[in-house]
Amino acid sequence: MKYFLGIFFIAIQLAAQSQQKVIQLYDGAAPGSENWDWNEARIDSNIFNTPIVYNVSKPTLTVFLPEAGTPQNDAAVIIAPGGGFHILSIESEGNKVAAWLNKKGITCFVLRYRLSHSKTNDPISEMFKSMSTPEGREYDSTIIPLSIADGKKAIEYVRLHASEYNIDPHKIGIIGFSAGGTVAASAAFNFTDATRPDFVAPIYPYMPPYLQGEVNAETPPAFFTAASDDQLGLAPHSVDLYSKWLAAKRPAELHLYVKGGHGFGMKEQDLPTDNWIEKFGDWLQVMDFANGTASLNDEEVSRMQQTLKDWPNIKRYEDANEKLKAMPIVKNRVVFMGNSITEGWISHDPDFFSKNPYIDRGISGQTTPQMLARFREDVIALKPAVVVILGGINDIAQNTGYIKPEDTYGNIISMTELAKANNIKVVLCSILPAYDFPWRHGMEPSHKVIAINKMLKAYCDKNNIVYVDYFSELADARNGMPDSLSHDGVHPNLDGYKIMEPLVQKGIEAALKK
Repeated sequence: MKYFLGIFFIAIQLAAQSQQKVIQLYDGAAPGSENWDWNEARIDSNIFNTPIVYNVSKPTLTVFLPEAGTPQNDAAVIIAPGGGFHILSIESEGNKVAAWLNKKGITCFVLRYRLSHSKTNDPISEMFKSMSTPEGREYDSTIIPLSIADGKKAIEYVRLHASEYNIDPHKIGIIGFSAGGTVAASAAFNFTDATRPDFVAPIYPYMPPYLQGEVNAETPPAFFTAASDDQLGLAPHSVDLYSKWLAAKRPAELHLYVKGGHGFGMKEQDLPTDNWIEKFGDWLQVMDFANGTASLNDEEVSRMQQTLKDWPNIKRYEDANEKLKAMPIVKNRVVFMGNSITEGWISHDPDFFSKNPYIDRGISGQTTPQMLARFREDVIALKPAVVVILGGINDIAQNTGYIKPEDTYGNIISMTELAKANNIKVVLCSILPAYDFPWRHGMEPSHKVIAINKMLKAYCDKNNIVYVDYFSELADARNGMPDSLSHDGVHPNLDGYKIMEPLVQKGIEAALKK
């Protein structure tokens, strides 16, 4: 049973990681390693009892965004896992650190920097052997400058793309562990305007004097942590760095634990080192790098207050619905139920609605649970002959929090069953293609769109429901929406709606004949 549970949780972890956006740090080959042709690999079971990555030849950043609904900070932290420049402790010193910081509203980027080449599938043994010979140590020393360069390149990338992630370009820091601590600490020296971190956090770093530089008035603030019983004897490196910051009158904080060993990261050892990251979080707040929720303008505050008062936005069409109910029922009336894609349709092509017995009931930003909650008021009470249901993309963007694809599908089916119970014929529409969200980067929605559409199509086939496939007609090679049909990759422009219109009208005609 324990074996199968372990496999299950590993699968869950891998599935979660597959949803993260991965950024290639360099266009083309990384400078200094142009001839490296080996492929990155991962091992989850090893003598260190923590997942590791090795043979990184193409440096990347994996984006970790705070969940929707989390109070947002405008800071960003680049995370450099450790592993002696041979491996990366990708979970304990990488992904788990990002997850903790995400809960504080901080955007994170886990850095996979270049490592020494492992020629076998046992990189840990190769690392120990390399460290024990002069030749191995000499080879490893040639890798360190490349790893450091990757750390600085990561800072440059995040600063250049700060606006895309709602990051303050003056609140970008780097934290690193052991060898990753070397990468983080080295970022505080010999920087340019583009590569200067706003803070550094070397955690039990390897940082001998020859790698250090001058600490001066331009040196960023620093947070240091290590354990006195560090098996590699690296605690003095943190003390030495802290002393330099102190002598230069630069902001610095040092935490030295009596026990914890080397590589404690996010491991739980029932020791005070288990809580080191709490100290780091406190330091970020004291230094004003993570000072709570970003300020909201009056419009945003008003919208949030309205949402709290009327979460499904039932009052949005209340007056219009009352007027409509007072009028004679129109033959073959059709209600279009949806989100901003539906709401935007009538503004892009008003004739499509005015010249047909079509009623638009789209509300921007809505998710399927909100649509389901207002379905009686905005659809059933209007007594249409047909309802056209289009929703789900905002669920994938987590506009109202995390929701499983199966639950998005379930909400759409619940609306369908409600309509059928009230003698309203149904046209179910595929979710439109989207490669990325301009308001929430890195969600990689395309595969989720395809998965939900597959479920909807199967349901329609089984239950004799009309299914309108917008996706196939609007998708490009990336399973996104091309610029020619959308201004932001999510919402159709007039040309996009003109493709959708004959498709849905054919579906409405088919539904009316059922």
